[in-house]
Amino acid sequence: MKTILVTGGAGFMGSNFVRYMLNKYPDYKMLILDALTYAGSMDSLPRDPQVQFWFGNVRNAELVNTLVAQSDIVVHFAAETHVTRSIFDNLLFFETDVLGTQSVANAVLKNNSVERFIHISTSEVYGTARTEVMDEEHPLMPSSPYASAKAGADRLVYSYWYTYDIPVVILRPFNNYGPFQHLEKVIPRFITSCILNEPLTVHGDGKASRDWLFVEDLCEALDKILHCDIGKVKGEVINIGSGRSVDIRTIAEMIVDMMGKPRSLIAYIGDRPGQVFRHTSSTEKMKRLFGWKPKTTFEEGLIKTKNWYEQNRWWWEKQLWMRSIPIITRKGERELH
Repeated sequence: MKTILVTGGAGFMGSNFVRYMLNKYPDYKMLILDALTYAGSMDSLPRDPQVQFWFGNVRNAELVNTLVAQSDIVVHFAAETHVTRSIFDNLLFFETDVLGTQSVANAVLKNNSVERFIHISTSEVYGTARTEVMDEEHPLMPSSPYASAKAGADRLVYSYWYTYDIPVVILRPFNNYGPFQHLEKVIPRFITSCILNEPLTVHGDGKASRDWLFVEDLCEALDKILHCDIGKVKGEVINIGSGRSVDIRTIAEMIVDMMGKPRSLIAYIGDRPGQVFRHTSSTEKMKRLFGWKPKTTFEEGLIKTKNWYEQNRWWWEKQLWMRSIPIITRKGERELH
């Protein structure tokens, strides 16, 4: 039996991780710390006696230290994560993503009982790919305020391992998708737009491509990292991706075709400032360490995700007003993205 602190546990990846762990390890105790911002919801969490929820911010060092002291493992998801929103309001991203991470890392440093500290970084820290696939040695060239805040947190955690030898593992997941994802993200936005017979808005020419990972596959990879010998992964940076990229235009076409809608529903708007144009993960390190690769193809994951949103309108309809936010483009024009 383990006690796991999950920061940001009411968000998309965090809540999926909690569900996965309780399904596989029903005796584990899950401590959830979440500020319940617009992107977090109690509706995303399972109702389970092993879940203990704490409403609070990761920047609250006293609260974080209290919870870390009760935990065997810390999995740090808590972050502001939306690229476009970081262009609109970047201060909050540095406060949460960098200072919040410092609060968690300090608490781990103070509590020797913590077996391992898993920091959830992001592939966005790499910027646009300079090589065919991006391995963990790819230069960090963040292209947006969100990405730069996450790069700061990523390197801050690394420095705590290098300086203090705390049991850190840094994961860089590529673009996750699946159930319980906020409508600001492209795949649920496209799916729900189809359900509502509304335009699917694509940035630029839609050729920006990403490596897509179904969220259950991320959870399985995390499970392996949580339960291996810590000496195997301590201080390591590990990509979690599929090794395959799909561009945004193709995804829009796949979704309208899958849902029996006309391609005329796809609309093009201006490109997003800070756009990353190509991301493809090297999967070699995760394969070498654990023999792991994703089980879910992109096509399979897209069908599962589409089915979930069709069956759970009650969960996402209250988010409709947050699908788009205003930004000022480089030309000084106001656009909804």
